[in-house]
Amino acid sequence: MRRRKSALREALFGYSLLLPAFALLGVFAYYPLYRLVRFSLYRPNRFGTGEVYVGPSNITDVLGGEEFRDGLWITVKYLIYTVPTGLVLGLLLALVAHRRLRGIKAFQAIFASTVATSVAVAAVVFFGLVNPKIGKFGQVSFIDLSKSDSALRGVSLTSIWQNIGLTFVIVLAGLQAVPDQLMEAAQLDGFGPVRRLFKVTLPLISPTLLFLVVVLMIFGFQAFAPMEILTNGDPAGSTETLVFKIFNRQGPSLISEGSVMALGLFGLTFVVTLIQLTILNRRVHYGEG
Repeated sequence: MRRRKSALREALFGYSLLLPAFALLGVFAYYPLYRLVRFSLYRPNRFGTGEVYVGPSNITDVLGGEEFRDGLWITVKYLIYTVPTGLVLGLLLALVAHRRLRGIKAFQAIFASTVATSVAVAAVVFFGLVNPKIGKFGQVSFIDLSKSDSALRGVSLTSIWQNIGLTFVIVLAGLQAVPDQLMEAAQLDGFGPVRRLFKVTLPLISPTLLFLVVVLMIFGFQAFAPMEILTNGDPAGSTETLVFKIFNRQGPSLISEGSVMALGLFGLTFVVTLIQLTILNRRVHYGEG
C-alpha cells in the first residue's frame, strides 16, 4: 500500500513538472492547429462577420488545385538548390578547419559567423549583390532575379550562405568527437586521406549529417523572407513557395484556402521528416559506448 502511494506521488510530481510544457504546447502548437482545421472547414464571408461550413471537400479541392501544386513544385526546387549545396559546402569547410594549426580558431570563427546573421539581414545583403539593377552580380545570367528560369537560384544563394555557418558548426563538433585513435589506426593500416574520409570519418559523423539533412529540409519548407525581400514572389510567380502563397492568403475571403495550404505544408513536412528518419536511419552508424 505504501509503495502504491509512493509511486502515485512520484507520478503526480512528474506530471506536475510536465504541465508547463503541455500548457505551452497547447497554447502555441495544438490550439493554432485546431484553428487551422476549423478555418479549412469553414469559409468566412468577405467581411469576416460570418462563416459557412464547406466541409472536407474544400481541403481536397485546394490540395489538388493548381496553386498548391505550383507552390509545392517551387518549394521542392528550392530544397534541391539549397539542401545538398549547403550541406556539402559546410562539410568541406569543417574538414578544412578541423586542423591543429596556429590561428585556426580565427578561421573557424569566420566560417561560423553566418550563424549570427538573421534571415532578413542575409536577404538584404544579397539584395545588394544579385539585384539586377544595383547588384554587383546582378548581370550573371545563372542567378538573374529578373528572369523566371533563374530567379529561384538567385534567391537560394541567401539560404545557402546563411545555413553554411550552422552546418559548419555542427559538422565541426561531430569531427571533433571522432577519436584520434581511430584515425591513427586507419592511417597505420594504409588508408589515405580520401579513403579515411569515406571509410572512417563520414560513417562516424553520419548521425550528425542525418540531423542536418532533416533541419535543412525543414528550413527550406519554411523559407519566406528571401522571397519576400529579394523578389516578392516575382517574376511571374516563379519564387512563390508554399509559405509565400500562404502568407498572401490572410484576407477573410482567402483565409480558408491559406489554412488548407498550411495544413498541407504541415503534413508534407511531417511525412518527409518521418521518411528521412526511417530510411536514412538505416544507413547511419551509431558508435556504441
